[in-house]
Amino acid sequence: MRSLNIPAVRSIDIISDAICPWCWIGKAHLAAALEELRAEGLEFRIRWRPFQLNPDMPPEGVERDAYRAAKFGSLERSRELDANVAEAGRAAGLTFRFDLMRRTPNTVAAHRVIRAAEEAGVQQPVVDALFSAYFEHGRDIGDPATLEEVAAGAGLPGMAAMLAGDAHRDIVLAEDMAARRAGISGVPSFLMDRHLLFSGAMPGPRMAAAFRQAAAILAAREKGT
Repeated sequence: MRSLNIPAVRSIDIISDAICPWCWIGKAHLAAALEELRAEGLEFRIRWRPFQLNPDMPPEGVERDAYRAAKFGSLERSRELDANVAEAGRAAGLTFRFDLMRRTPNTVAAHRVIRAAEEAGVQQPVVDALFSAYFEHGRDIGDPATLEEVAAGAGLPGMAAMLAGDAHRDIVLAEDMAARRAGISGVPSFLMDRHLLFSGAMPGPRMAAAFRQAAAILAAREKGT
């Protein structure tokens, strides 16, 4: 039974990048944690916030193999890391197809779509669709036409027109910079009511425990106890 000291709904913000494999794994673990907490009467409002793993990425993105070989010292090392991620993904019920990926995109456009999805009330399915498009199907989610198709399939049409302008660009860049200034350097990072709880894709039961404890602490502070 839910303690009367804990409000029915609090906000959990996930600072994330659409090309971060651990963010997709973290989302799967989050779903398990929320299911556990929901059974206890605890509900949370989930919001996805922007972070660029590669803030200096050219707008058109780069060829993935060459980029990761340079970043990690060799293509072999890059593939070793991909294999480790794929194994962790399988444990979370996810399928990574790194062999299908050809480009590492700039993710500002994807974050703008995620922001538009929040306003339209379809942020969760759009985030799901973007992760799946990139990690399962190797699609270039920096490409406006791809983003239009993926978002429309998740219930958010009209993104090509939105991306042709500047809508949501400034807020996405400002939130990305704010996260860096706050000392966040890795994602996913999880905040409850703007309080940073932890970073990393920890297993669902550990997430649930962290959220449960944080909600109780915040409720006690609000009551002055």
